[in-house]
Amino acid sequence: MYGMVSQNKLKIFNDPVYGFINISDPLLFDVLEHPYFQRLRRIKQLGLSHLVYPGALHTRFHHALGAMYLMGLALDTIKSKGNHIDDAETRGALLAILLHDIGHGPFSHALENILVPGANHEQLTELFIKRLSPINPEGFNLALDIFRNNYSKKFLHQLVSGQLDMDRLDYLNRDSFFTGVSEGVVGYDRIIKTINVVDDRLVTDEKGIYSLEKFIVARRLMYWQVYLHKTVISAEMLLVTILKRARELAKNKQNLFATPALKQFIYNSYHYSDFENNPKLLDDFALLDDFDIFTSVKVWCDHQDTVLSALCTRLIKRKLFRIELQKNPFDESYISKIRSLSSKVLKLNKNDVDYFVLLGQTENNAYDPGVGNVWILQKNGMICDMAEISDQLNIRVLSNPVKKYYLCYPKEIWDENKK
Repeated sequence: MYGMVSQNKLKIFNDPVYGFINISDPLLFDVLEHPYFQRLRRIKQLGLSHLVYPGALHTRFHHALGAMYLMGLALDTIKSKGNHIDDAETRGALLAILLHDIGHGPFSHALENILVPGANHEQLTELFIKRLSPINPEGFNLALDIFRNNYSKKFLHQLVSGQLDMDRLDYLNRDSFFTGVSEGVVGYDRIIKTINVVDDRLVTDEKGIYSLEKFIVARRLMYWQVYLHKTVISAEMLLVTILKRARELAKNKQNLFATPALKQFIYNSYHYSDFENNPKLLDDFALLDDFDIFTSVKVWCDHQDTVLSALCTRLIKRKLFRIELQKNPFDESYISKIRSLSSKVLKLNKNDVDYFVLLGQTENNAYDPGVGNVWILQKNGMICDMAEISDQLNIRVLSNPVKKYYLCYPKEIWDENKK
């Protein structure tokens, strides 16, 4: 663990989305240099989306830097409009957004609750922030309070995690840039210039409503075109299934190649309390990244277990499962037919079929009132929910979650089904 913050660490990063990003606080640079944070260079922002969009190879490290940059712009804007934010609060908010994703495991959301079934990345993020706090106890304690929404100025948390936070503003622009999906581009600069604080609530000026409408629509489109693209779902479900099979083999005491860090999390099932009771466990988790997973998957292609071997070979060779996506649950008779064909064509027993016929559902909620509203400060001084005054599109419709059901299975089963 680091001791005192060293001086003369004013650095500049050249970001492909925003240009030059200045790191003007030595404490922030010490965090950037820490091994916990450097690990984010080895965790892809979009999981396996690069199997659909080849350019989507950017990392959580990129995203965290970008979100911190936008936070700096937002704080400057809020201050310029007469709202008081002192230096300690500025540092706390920048730390909170910089570290907001530090608890992510390999392949980000794709393997959420798979390697650590009993803890999500937000819980692990809190543990990482606590672990880093000896660097600067006052700064990190404030950052943790802001992250948890325990700080008195609630708008600071809304900038970190809310309907219109710096996390979303960055990932929409950044993911659009690297995937080439132009529908995700939003006017982040104009949105930030219109934000304000009224009665400890984050609001935006009425003149920014058209940029906000574009933001909501862009988020919806990016979910269906990128984050929940059907081929991305197929690829990530295949990876999840591989890890489930590996865990099943580990449970039965079969020998599996894995890096030491990965082996620990395959052969054991940890919960949040385990991390609280065993401080070393967080250090072990901090050794995990995408390379641990894919190195093991490559080796498992030759494993004696035919199910694990077949699944891994499909992923490595990008022979992904066919996926059907629809608004209503699949008919049980159709599922049974696909399972029966899979068993016949692939020569699988009843239990192993479950690794090749995958069912699930996914949901897109572009405007989610559950994480807070987008408040508009009208010219008459009234504050209204964006959904109430938007005249260009019906935001209320976008606030209703759209659920879709999927069925994944090997493409050769589809060929057999058509006969």
